[in-house]
Amino acid sequence: MKSKTLLPLFATIAISLFVTNVAAQSNADELPRFEVGAHFTSITKPSFSNGDTEPGFGGRFTYNINETFALEAVGNFFPHACSGCGRLGDNSGNIAQGLGGVKIGKRFEKWGIFGKARAGVVSFSQGDSKWVIRNPGSTFPFDFQFSRTNNLAADVGGIIEFYPTKRLVTRFEAGDTLIHYRERQTNFLILDPVTFAPSLIPFTLRSETRHNFQFVAGIGWRF
Repeated sequence: MKSKTLLPLFATIAISLFVTNVAAQSNADELPRFEVGAHFTSITKPSFSNGDTEPGFGGRFTYNINETFALEAVGNFFPHACSGCGRLGDNSGNIAQGLGGVKIGKRFEKWGIFGKARAGVVSFSQGDSKWVIRNPGSTFPFDFQFSRTNNLAADVGGIIEFYPTKRLVTRFEAGDTLIHYRERQTNFLILDPVTFAPSLIPFTLRSETRHNFQFVAGIGWRF
């Protein structure tokens, strides 16, 4: 009689242990939802901007919706101030990027491959430059000034990730950062060939979109 009483108890304990073990295994295999990362990056400007490559650094935040699809936000900063780069200096100064978008691809046990598409803003600390009239009485009547510009941008490309542990991610990105330069008014300074008197001639820079190769290498932590 006693054995009949203990049998259901042992069966209940065994089933509970099995369910607990399955649940624990499922949680262990579940993809962590959040990632934060830090990285080094470089952006290579078009050939008509001397083809310069600017190094920088940044960080990212990722929300993994599932194994295939994720949302990401990225911020980058390029500290080198390039003066007079590009078309009348419209990509001069240091560069800051803020981009957000999607990551879609395939994960395997130790690595993954993805495509990325993001949109945002690229800011140049000296993106606009023009001659301005100085205060009366100055030795020279004109001065050359810079101001910040914010440009719409998009980032498309590919990502390869490696997973040394469940929490640690190393990844490499390569892509095309498209920057749209809006139409703007500027001017140039000329001197009269007879009197050498300076004057300002206004003109308009047309809008255009440029392609820039960008590379990223970094690490991240999943939680």
